Amino acid sequence: MKIALIGGAGFIGTNIALQLSLTDEVTVIDRDEKFFLTLKALKVPLNFKVGDFSLEADFDAQVEGQDIVYHLASTVIPGNSNRNIGEELEANVVVTCKLLDACVRQKVKKIVFISSGGAVYGKKGKCPVEEDMVTYPISSYGIQKITIEKLLYLYRYQEKLDYRIIRLANPYGPYQRPNGKLGVVTTFVYKALTDGILEVYGDGTVVRDFIYIEDAVRGIKNIVEGESELRVFNLGSGKGTSVNEVIEAIKNSVRKDLTVNYIAARSTDVPENYLDIRRYEEAYGKLKPICLQEGIKKTAEFMKNTGMIV
Repeated sequence: MKIALIGGAGFIGTNIALQLSLTDEVTVIDRDEKFFLTLKALKVPLNFKVGDFSLEADFDAQVEGQDIVYHLASTVIPGNSNRNIGEELEANVVVTCKLLDACVRQKVKKIVFISSGGAVYGKKGKCPVEEDMVTYPISSYGIQKITIEKLLYLYRYQEKLDYRIIRLANPYGPYQRPNGKLGVVTTFVYKALTDGILEVYGDGTVVRDFIYIEDAVRGIKNIVEGESELRVFNLGSGKGTSVNEVIEAIKNSVRKDLTVNYIAARSTDVPENYLDIRRYEEAYGKLKPICLQEGIKKTAEFMKNTGMIV
């Protein structure tokens, strides 16, 4: 099977690429050659191609000859996605239309979209959140994700382009940047191993669904390769954990003497979000993700063993 990962050099793409490279011919596509340095250093059998995710991109060249295309690209994150909504919609939704048009022309068999298990639902539903809950995003990021989901439905209806949508919870673990804007678990583990100072938005009672990246990739692979007639799946631990509970887990497994500074909350943060994963488990069996404390330990060990901690 030939598989292309659009925006594939990031955290999720790196972990998917490593897993798929064991069985498939994988091409990682991203906008700068330097983004491939981590994967190239691992010396696994992967192909690399520089390609933009933009209105000017040659998506036909990116997806030509591919059986499956993973759409992992996004120009924004939830925390900063309301700054220029019109431009963000063009940069993500309109550009995705161009990608889907190329997939149709190049006869791609299936497109896989990594959506958001938090941002698409907003704050009106009750947890755990089911896939059929009405969506009320409170960020431009969430609007973009749900709009792309609807586009995939439309392209299947009109063009017979098959797809799978994974509404992913909050993954953490190896190859996630600890100094980035996403990933509270990975960031806090890194801070615990370095200066021990954590900054928390709000009072730490925000509840999220955290899943170790290896469990997430295993679930994604099952969904993409599975025979279920359903095309939209939540994927997470199925359990809600507050940021304060994350801090306690890090204290118990990495470092006790942490300094925690609470700062102003963000308007884009939903107070509580964790996912109902029964649809996934009914289709593919129990996910059995590792517990948060074990995932924290594995993340810390990865950081220490790969030279991220000096």
